[in-house]
Amino acid sequence: MKLKVKDVDIATGGVKVVLLNQKDAEKLDLHHNDRVVIKKGKRRITAVLDIAESSRAVGPGKIGLFEEVLDELRVKHNDVVKIKTGKKPVSVSYIKKKLENQELNYSETYTIMKDIVHDNLTMIELTAYILANYTHGMTLSEIIDSTKAMKNTGNVVRVPGKIVADVHGIGGVPGNRTTPLIVSILVAAGLKVPKTSSRAITSPSGTADTMEVLCKIEMSIRRLEKIVREVGGFLVWGGAEQINLAPADDKIIQVEHPLEIDAEGQMLASIMAKKSSVNATHLLLEMSVGKSAKLPDKKSAKRLMWYFDRIGKAFKIKIIYHIDDGSQPIGHGIGPALEARDVLLALMNDERAPQDLVKKSITMAGKMLEFTGKSRKGKGRELAKQLMENGEAYKTFLKIIKAQGGCVPTLEKIKLGKFTKTFKAKKSGKIIHVDNKITTKIARMAGAPSDHGSGIYLHVHKGYKVKKGDDLFTIYSQNKEELGYAIECAQTFSLMQIK
Repeated sequence: MKLKVKDVDIATGGVKVVLLNQKDAEKLDLHHNDRVVIKKGKRRITAVLDIAESSRAVGPGKIGLFEEVLDELRVKHNDVVKIKTGKKPVSVSYIKKKLENQELNYSETYTIMKDIVHDNLTMIELTAYILANYTHGMTLSEIIDSTKAMKNTGNVVRVPGKIVADVHGIGGVPGNRTTPLIVSILVAAGLKVPKTSSRAITSPSGTADTMEVLCKIEMSIRRLEKIVREVGGFLVWGGAEQINLAPADDKIIQVEHPLEIDAEGQMLASIMAKKSSVNATHLLLEMSVGKSAKLPDKKSAKRLMWYFDRIGKAFKIKIIYHIDDGSQPIGHGIGPALEARDVLLALMNDERAPQDLVKKSITMAGKMLEFTGKSRKGKGRELAKQLMENGEAYKTFLKIIKAQGGCVPTLEKIKLGKFTKTFKAKKSGKIIHVDNKITTKIARMAGAPSDHGSGIYLHVHKGYKVKKGDDLFTIYSQNKEELGYAIECAQTFSLMQIK
């Protein structure tokens, strides 16, 4: 059937969708979510069908094309295209197999990942795959296959050298912005550290969001390879379209986020696929455990370590672990700009720097220096501290910032939200708990991470003694209405407990 194109001027954000009038759909015996093949000359694509019940959306003899289809077919409004019935991707049968709790092999997993990357699955089909993995779990073999498939459906950064270092945190602790400090120390010590990070999913800021306050985090693979050769390391967003490392992961996360699930096997595959994609040979994995953290106890951390060790062996990545207290936020700032200020203050050896962030970063970097042979055993922390205190880590950080298109950062250039509200202690006593989840909730309601200047500044931490009327925390927001939401949240839930 030949149909005239109607540009519906809507983007789906990924999945290729077309719209047919109900009468034309009936002629072709097509139903909602069926696949159709659209052809224009030598170009052809398979898309998912939506059906219009009235002519106001799309009349008979016309086909409504969403932006993704228009762009890929290179057609415009009123062009004529051919349409015929298409088949569902073979990966749908593999998803059904997983729903029935049968183990998938590499070929099946790769086919699913490829279809995820190319937006060939509907949201229902993708959700079914994610829920199947979440409900039934994944075998070690499936996790390793998923890791390999994720890597092989994306780009790879070529990094020279026998030792390529990387660092990763499991997450769940607001303000835990150790990565920029650790990378700066390790690169200053002579290591190659091609660090790709995530944007925030459920947190007030990811490392990529914080770095975006200071420089560009999206650039070509060729540019990244040049930076790592000339500077020694970088700090970028791994999910950027130009970088495209393990791209299936970002599409999976988009479904996991609203469902508030984090399938363990998928998480393991995601982390290791991205490490393998930058040619990492040595990995430092941080696992924060504690009340309101992602990992409740050391038993949970050791369970993950068992898997990481075996996946690491499969991809020739040596792993060292850092398990620490994740029962409260790290640093003073929670939110992209506030965390960027903390990072700068720490690297500048400023007395206002959050010492918990500094000490943790030095300890972790010291472990990695010993693990990679840059320091003698027992001397790594000393070297890391030296590189911080003599300014070499800060100089390295500036080189990375400049290489990524940023200017020399100053505290004055980092703009915070203009609307603020400071909460004060209602009684004297000792801070016995600072809740990670409520900290995150308030900061996000204030506008973080999308508004870089929004978030929370913590004046005190667990263990601090306060007097009635002392400042506890300040909420920053770029928007007065969002500040109101954050204030209401802070008044409803207890962020800090005083005893």
